[in-house]
Amino acid sequence: MKIYFAGSIRGGREDAALYQEIIDYLKNFGEVLTEHIGDPKLSHLGNDGESDAFIHNRDMEWLISSDIIVAEVTTVSMGVGYEIGRAVEMGKNVLCLFRPAKNKNLSAMIAGCPGVSLVEYAKPGDAKKAISAFLKGH
Repeated sequence: MKIYFAGSIRGGREDAALYQEIIDYLKNFGEVLTEHIGDPKLSHLGNDGESDAFIHNRDMEWLISSDIIVAEVTTVSMGVGYEIGRAVEMGKNVLCLFRPAKNKNLSAMIAGCPGVSLVEYAKPGDAKKAISAFLKGH
């Protein structure tokens, strides 16, 4: 199974360690195409490609080739929203994970999208349970 993990880069890197924990868990189920999202050395500018066009095209190839998408959506990110929208448009199975907290608001475009499975969670263990349940259903 090819898994596309989406998490904030330019929107903020405060959850990079959490992303890495989720990515490590996802590896139990298949190949994670976007392992670099959890890399603590990846800057908020996403300096992992020679240009924005390169990053877009590479990531779109990964998105197209993926079987499922798992997105951590607590930190607002236009890029993650774009990826989710494109994945839904392609008919991909999409799981969005959100940690409710003060000053954290989930976009209605994600929360209200019928093509997205949305799970609110408090701890990484809860996210892992949600991932397991989602993958069993797909």
